[in-house]
Amino acid sequence: MNNITRLFDFPYHQLEKYNLPDALVTKYGDQWVKTSTKEYLDKANAISRGLLRLGVQKNDKIAIISSNNRTEWHITDIGALQTGAQTVPIYPTISSEDYEYILNHSESSYCFVSDQEVYDKLVAVQNNIPNLKAIYSYNDINGCKSWKEILELGADESNQDVVEDRKNNVTTTDLATIIYTSGTTGRPKGVMLSHQNIVSDVLLSAPRVPLRPGDTKALSFLPICHIFERMLTYLYQYYGISIYFAESIEKISDNLKEVHPHVMSVVPRLLEKVYDKIYAKGAELTGIKKRLFFWATGLGIQYKPYQENGWFYEFQLKIARKLIFSKWQEALGGELELLVSGSAALQPRLTKVFTAAGIPVMEGYGLTETSPVVSVNDMRNRGFKVGTVGRVLDGVEVKIAEDGEILCKGPNVMMGYYKDETQTNEVLKGGYFHTGDIGEIDNEGFLKITDRKKEMFKTSGGKYVAPQLLENTFKQSRFIEQIMVIGEGEKMPAAFIQPAFDFIKDWAIKHPDVKLGDSNEEICSNPIVIKRIQEEIDHYNERFGNWEKVKRFELTPDVWSINDGHLTPTMKLKRKIIKEKYLNLYTKIYGEQ
Repeated sequence: MNNITRLFDFPYHQLEKYNLPDALVTKYGDQWVKTSTKEYLDKANAISRGLLRLGVQKNDKIAIISSNNRTEWHITDIGALQTGAQTVPIYPTISSEDYEYILNHSESSYCFVSDQEVYDKLVAVQNNIPNLKAIYSYNDINGCKSWKEILELGADESNQDVVEDRKNNVTTTDLATIIYTSGTTGRPKGVMLSHQNIVSDVLLSAPRVPLRPGDTKALSFLPICHIFERMLTYLYQYYGISIYFAESIEKISDNLKEVHPHVMSVVPRLLEKVYDKIYAKGAELTGIKKRLFFWATGLGIQYKPYQENGWFYEFQLKIARKLIFSKWQEALGGELELLVSGSAALQPRLTKVFTAAGIPVMEGYGLTETSPVVSVNDMRNRGFKVGTVGRVLDGVEVKIAEDGEILCKGPNVMMGYYKDETQTNEVLKGGYFHTGDIGEIDNEGFLKITDRKKEMFKTSGGKYVAPQLLENTFKQSRFIEQIMVIGEGEKMPAAFIQPAFDFIKDWAIKHPDVKLGDSNEEICSNPIVIKRIQEEIDHYNERFGNWEKVKRFELTPDVWSINDGHLTPTMKLKRKIIKEKYLNLYTKIYGEQ
């Protein structure tokens, strides 16, 4: 374990210990194409040799923008890192202007892209990026250099000794990557992570993840440019787990059935959609099958770990797993043993129902700045508690400040923000990283996140409101797809709501008195729909103090999306932008300011 100190040590460790025939697997057309550990490293070394022949120096920056996770991404990553250069992964879904900003700010000299769409967005601003020497594509694109040109340039092994020399001169504390956080406001910040930051996080997380080394498959779906999925792929390599790359969100259901993975990472939104789909199918059943489905689901929502519900509950659960939950497992490939959830708060009911179904969901916590894992649940050793993000990793220190902010210290904490000493000094104080999250540690050592410090607000009555807590509760309603709680400086909290349009259309079919019309605008103005959503708000409001209750809401006909600026690439609300978009609705709720 101690011989892994740099990110490119992971595939070499895998070669020595497991030598997988299917280390990385990508689907091209109808074919899943396997790359062995040896071929992975042979190609990574060819990329290193090719980059050296292009004149890449230590500390040069190499950007990668890919619409999907794929084998080429990892070969490029390792190939670049071995030269002493740093990789700059970029979200494909951000604007051309953000491409321009990140490539200029990082001073990237080369950029690898996945496909025509990304290439076109980049070419639109290429003339404004003076440092960018060339663009290479993984897919064949007219007028664009192919990444195969670098592989061919590196086919001659005569400069491999220079690659080895470069590798030997990369130390564990050297910068490995700059990850530009999506940011809910303003320009993205470049988080500098060293080899040590990410390697330590992988090795400290490894004992917490119950994976079987050498004979398991992972399905990689979350964006690889995000540190959560990227760190997990290094963890899979460390454990000798074959990584299959999902094609897209639209094809994930098919991919699950083709691959039969044992482990997969998810964000809460994906799990919510999976659950809603299962629930909708259950609602279509009739007679005894329908009753059994809802009995099993109800049982799942009451789930407690470690047989805390007693023997009779466990007996019923065994029957529910055989009759109902086994079909859930089949729909997810039939082999899933573990879902790892991160990036946002997970509704406890989802943790309960999936874990009851025999597909444990291990929720963790972290930020890009912490590489990312700070804490994670683990079913073993009584390390699992619903509604928490688990116990803090051994080797990482967390303390709660007087105002409730979570402070973190450890080898996983970033080097700082690239070219931004002011913002670095704002968050790295006294040896601790100030996360901006509010939380608490209970008497059993479990960490619980309650809100974002910057997102909490005071009403005009001087009472604090934690919007995330409210939003996560209201989103349990199947009528509500997205919700943003507002009310800073106002007399009461209110909300903008994007209804769950697909669910409401299905619901209306079963209620002939509801005449929806065809458009989202008609749905949002339908008095029966508004009344029904009011019932949902009233139901969930019961859980909160009077000063926190959402007193009014307005429905938005837009589907909140990354492309339209409502959400960051990690599906967090862009609060400032959403408020600006719906200023007319804000005025309708609170009147002219």
